[in-house]
Amino acid sequence: MTQAEGAGARFAALTDDVGLLYGGDYNPEQWDPATWREDARLMQEAGVNLVTVGVFSWARYEPRPGVRDFAWLDEVIELLHAHGVGVDLATPTASPPAWLGHLYPETLPVDADGVRLVAGSRNHFSPASRVYREHALAIAADLVDRYADHPAVRMWHVGNEFGQVCYGDESAREFRRWLRERYGTIERLNQAWGTTFWSQRYDDWEEILPPRRMPYHPNPTQALDFRRYSSDQLLALYREQRDLVRARDPRRPITTNLMGFFPLADYWSWADDLDVVADDAYPDPGDPDAPADSALTQDLVRSLGGGRPWVLMEQAAGAVSWRDHNLPKSPERSRLESLQAVARGADGVCFFQWRASRAGAERFHSAMLPHAGPDTRAHAGIRRLGADLRRLRPVVGTRVAATVALLFDWESWWAAHELARPTTRLDTLAQLRAWYRPLWEAGVAADVVHPRTALDPYDVVLVPQTYLLDERAAAGVTVAVERGASAVVGPFTGVADENAHVRTGRFPALLRDLLRVGGEEWAPLPDGGVRLVVEPDGWRSAAGVAADAHAAIFGEALRAEGATVLARFAEGHLAGLPAVTCARTGAGHAWYVGTVPDAPLLERVVGDALDAAGVAPVLPGVRAVDGLEAVRRGDALFLLNHSDVDARVPVPAPATDLLTGAPVDGEAHVPATGAVVLIERQR
Repeated sequence: MTQAEGAGARFAALTDDVGLLYGGDYNPEQWDPATWREDARLMQEAGVNLVTVGVFSWARYEPRPGVRDFAWLDEVIELLHAHGVGVDLATPTASPPAWLGHLYPETLPVDADGVRLVAGSRNHFSPASRVYREHALAIAADLVDRYADHPAVRMWHVGNEFGQVCYGDESAREFRRWLRERYGTIERLNQAWGTTFWSQRYDDWEEILPPRRMPYHPNPTQALDFRRYSSDQLLALYREQRDLVRARDPRRPITTNLMGFFPLADYWSWADDLDVVADDAYPDPGDPDAPADSALTQDLVRSLGGGRPWVLMEQAAGAVSWRDHNLPKSPERSRLESLQAVARGADGVCFFQWRASRAGAERFHSAMLPHAGPDTRAHAGIRRLGADLRRLRPVVGTRVAATVALLFDWESWWAAHELARPTTRLDTLAQLRAWYRPLWEAGVAADVVHPRTALDPYDVVLVPQTYLLDERAAAGVTVAVERGASAVVGPFTGVADENAHVRTGRFPALLRDLLRVGGEEWAPLPDGGVRLVVEPDGWRSAAGVAADAHAAIFGEALRAEGATVLARFAEGHLAGLPAVTCARTGAGHAWYVGTVPDAPLLERVVGDALDAAGVAPVLPGVRAVDGLEAVRRGDALFLLNHSDVDARVPVPAPATDLLTGAPVDGEAHVPATGAVVLIERQR
């Protein structure tokens, strides 16, 4: 059995037993024993089957150095177990007790300005601190030794939202160690960092520091390597606690909570170390793009685990407390967002948190059980969702099949956003979201993949913006097109190598033969953008192609080297030059979009790529642009209505709605901010 198979089996054993996981963070240390008993009863009534306990309990477990107090946790775990509620038991290492920083100030993090941060919030530790890590392992070991055999413990949760970055002396020492392992010699580091520029050459490892505050721009490769190091340091911190747990408990799954497109850790390098990928997601109720952006994040999280089921570990039942203006979600929207996660592969739906806190920084954060108590519409919604998830047990363990790959790489994202680039307005994540939008609207499933992923399963490959592109990744895209796939490549792609050094010659250097274009200049566009003239020849169908379009932010001075020009810049510095092209290579087609076009034109390019590859929507005629999202997971068809009006959707075969048990023939009625989950009936 491979590592991935073993990881999947550990999690599958849990969901096979209880079905879809349902619950949230539980912080009993904030409440008295009478409240614990009420909580356990209400959890049972709401259908909760898993709660995360102990994330921020270190100071309660160890009020003074070396003292241990687990008696209160004994009572809580027994109470939850008696009510059929499993425990996702956390190592409490995300928030050390105040005494640790007081006695050992070197454990506290230092920011880029050299300021040592203090306790009183959370995450107040340096991942590089040996003293911190010794104390973290000690409390984790005692916790695991005590509860590894307890039947209430169903999963282990290491730390919380790993994302700490430190620039202090211990981090400098560990950064230098990481660099020695990566480069071997100081000469190779100088070459990789291009230190002939600005007299930056190093003669000794001890001269190297993290990219702290500098008089002017830092070395971009130094900054990129520090990001790589910081992610690896956090992963090492996770691994040493994970390994401690695994040595004492080989059966239960182990995870930690990721944060979607989080910029401070490369989750591609983390995924194989998680028995199940878990994610925290807090879409803004005031953002009209939230449903599409949430779907993209969910596709990423599913893809991190190789398509295996994942867990929505945290979300808000209503409003959060950390935005400037915290719009609440209705119970209906909260339910719809939860079902969207299940549609896209989640086998668990959890919240932060179970009971709303009376004190502390998150006292106004919503919860499954609000301050006003159980007799509220918010808690009624929680109970309804629990019943829904029990009915959806048939989807447990099933997968979302996708034939479209969307390339994304954290290292490329980091490098593309360093200082001193052509424009700060070309945003990698904004590009990714814009290119995903036509897929979401059409109801076409996609996997988000690393550029070096084998592309054999995919008929369409989208590369919105991959600034760092190596030979292996470029060859993968080329081979995919030659065998018959469609590829669409976006601007500022393939610009630099793994050291963030610009590839010389016409760009995109490694994809030039595939795309049959050559670029000579990156040209940010003026405020207001420029017009594009669309050429009707070359499109798969001229019907519906507008005569002109619009481009903004960024353009490139290109010449066609065998590609068909589909759109040209109509004015300005790039007037008359190609903006969008298409080339036939082998059995497939490759499009190049050398600008940021308006949504209709980008939708048309993506649509042509899908059509050329024979990729059809899951339910033709249903479009998320009208508020209706269609997703197929296994044999289940999810219809999610993000609009505020009821909808009627033609369905291809007689089916049963798993949420209601009602038969559906001919068409499905999908209520506003509601959902239908269809399983085809046997004829």
